[in-house]
Amino acid sequence: MKTTLSIIIIVMIALGVFWKLTHKETLVVVTSFEECVATGSPVMESYPRQCRYGNQTFVENVGNELEKTDLIHLNTPRPNQVITSPLVVTGGARGTWFFEASFPVVLVDWDGRIIAQGVAQAKSDWMTTDFVPFEATVTFTVDENVYSRRGALILRKDNPSGLPEHNDALEVPIMF
Repeated sequence: MKTTLSIIIIVMIALGVFWKLTHKETLVVVTSFEECVATGSPVMESYPRQCRYGNQTFVENVGNELEKTDLIHLNTPRPNQVITSPLVVTGGARGTWFFEASFPVVLVDWDGRIIAQGVAQAKSDWMTTDFVPFEATVTFTVDENVYSRRGALILRKDNPSGLPEHNDALEVPIMF
């Protein structure tokens, strides 16, 4: 009986060692919000969204939208949204963001190469410090061989003086 029990224990240990050696776990390295989401980890419905993987928390990139909310806000497109051409850009900006009722809009790929440019037009009187609705339409073509699937929409404060201290921009990540 004692011998049988010893043999069973030795066989179980041998099976455990064999299983451990043949079933190596794949180590997943997570370095970004997108990779965290891809693992099926829980995503907190905050803004920006947060994903928890192990003891790390990854925050979704929404550009500098939160820093600029008192100056300019974007209704469409939203950060990380997949866009198509023609892209209609809408939102509101303080009157000081405009010059002659407009400001430049630039669409760039992930490497900063300009894909398209346009002009956002004020939809009401822009000579105010209040928020003024705006709209722009940007037409573009994405060459799959040249551009990555990721990019950014940049809404630049119009700066007719050219002085660097008057430069400002809202930059939001987008997907093509």
